Amino acid sequence: MSTDVVMGGEAVVRNRPMTREEKKVILASSAGTVFEWYDFYLYGSLAAVIGAQFFSSFPEATRNVFALLAFAAGFLVRPFGAVFFGRLGDLVGRKYTFLLTILIMGFSTFVVGLLPTYTWLEQNYALGWLAPTILIVLRLLQGLALGGEYGGAVVYVAEHAPQGRRGYFTSWIQTTATLGLLLSLMVILSVRTYLGEKEFAEWGWRVPFLLSIILLAISVWIRMQMEESPVFKKIKDEGKQSKAPISEAFGQWRNAKFAVVALLGLVAGQAVVWYTGQFYALFFLQNILRVDMFTANVLIAWSLILGTVGFVIFGSLSDRIGRKPIILTGFVLAIATYFPVFQFISATANPQLDRAQRQTKVVVIADKDECSFQFNPTGTSKFTSSCDIAKALLARNSVNYTVQDAPDGTVASVVVGDKTVQAYNAGKLSGDAAKTVPATFTKQVTDALAAGGYPMAGQANPEIVKLAHFFDIFRWQSLSLVLVLTYLVILVTMVYGPIAAALVELFPTRIRYTGMSLPYHIGNGWFGGLMPATAFAMIAQTGDPYFGLWYPIVIAAGCLVIGLFFVPDNYKRDIFAEDSK
Repeated sequence: MSTDVVMGGEAVVRNRPMTREEKKVILASSAGTVFEWYDFYLYGSLAAVIGAQFFSSFPEATRNVFALLAFAAGFLVRPFGAVFFGRLGDLVGRKYTFLLTILIMGFSTFVVGLLPTYTWLEQNYALGWLAPTILIVLRLLQGLALGGEYGGAVVYVAEHAPQGRRGYFTSWIQTTATLGLLLSLMVILSVRTYLGEKEFAEWGWRVPFLLSIILLAISVWIRMQMEESPVFKKIKDEGKQSKAPISEAFGQWRNAKFAVVALLGLVAGQAVVWYTGQFYALFFLQNILRVDMFTANVLIAWSLILGTVGFVIFGSLSDRIGRKPIILTGFVLAIATYFPVFQFISATANPQLDRAQRQTKVVVIADKDECSFQFNPTGTSKFTSSCDIAKALLARNSVNYTVQDAPDGTVASVVVGDKTVQAYNAGKLSGDAAKTVPATFTKQVTDALAAGGYPMAGQANPEIVKLAHFFDIFRWQSLSLVLVLTYLVILVTMVYGPIAAALVELFPTRIRYTGMSLPYHIGNGWFGGLMPATAFAMIAQTGDPYFGLWYPIVIAAGCLVIGLFFVPDNYKRDIFAEDSK
């Protein structure tokens, strides 16, 4: 397959075009993986709609957190899928393992489109709780499947790649996560435009999930045409494959140390940069800046279209200068620019809100012992104290506020400029007061915020960015947002484009699937997948709309230090050298 020559003890590949067989391997692996990411990210793209359909019983102030936590559920189990399917892939083979994963993913996604909503189940069978429960189970199945999918695709391609071109070859797999997200956004936008807002919110959101059955059929057909990795087939025929991949990969320090440094020096940082640049940017536009769903999705879609080529560019560049310099540079740029970039997004997307956040002083005066951290993964907690009620109302209106401590037992109050409004303890209200007091409090606070310059939810804001159709971006406000969002995607491509090759090069063939999958999915599933929900809770706790950015910045900084001193750069390594021993 390759035209390798040996020079000075190192294998060097002449600059040549890919062979037909190599193109087939990349196309087959990438196409199936795109469809699998499409399935996985449909939920993230529709988190706000799904939150209203399946979490309608929860307090409005925490509904976004619940929806994001259900999204995160799929990420939490990804490491377990990595261990299970990684072991299977190192024992049985690459091909059949990630054929199985796509069947699980496709089935789970299709069933989401058939699920009854909380309201329907509650009204007809008094079983409303069953809707979010089944939804979370399906997300867990998706997470398990994805835990085995990515490692299989990357290893399969890397084991077909000629020496010296692994970064370029595997970078095509790296495009699939972004292309899957882009595909999900394009399908959602198309269905939403065709059906209209009302129908899409009521039932049209199901269509993208149901369409996944077509993608599943295509993916299965593609993967049935693929042959097993020749390198794995060779060591299996010779009886050299690992008999206990998990124990060998993580029970022996000589291998386990690479998993540890890969996680803490590369993958955790890559994960938070990835999710900040794509998912959190979308969440920030919709839930913090209150940009409508269509406009936010179009802006993100354009940034993905413009920035995705960076995966291949940086993957190819890593074959020349190494993986580490590119990935660590991406960390540095993220650390240095996240705050000004998101502040620019705020000022451009919703100037009125941005001005109010900077100029209007809002303070919650309360007994801090009564102020909860409004992060409720089970949905069982009730936030009824006056402090929590005040903070929840302000969070819903994207208000920048601070909390001032008051004596024990003080009923919280909200101060907006020179206007003070006292909150209430919900647990102490009964009868008509349980309806009139909350309504009066909400009106008084929102009136004070409006007087202070805040645009209120549901009211027209002529300054906010709003697009009429997909190509309506050629105005300064819209185009500048696309460009700065594209910059965030470029950071994603810097840290993500070379990382597949970097992980593959750390482990021998016999345990490669297992060894690289676990650190990758712990990093992306836990550090990255929890990023939106964690950042949202941090914002609600502090009242600072940018405080959540400290989460990716701190993790990227830690990975920068560890990666610089402890992660080896094996881009010149012959990854098959140990197979003959």
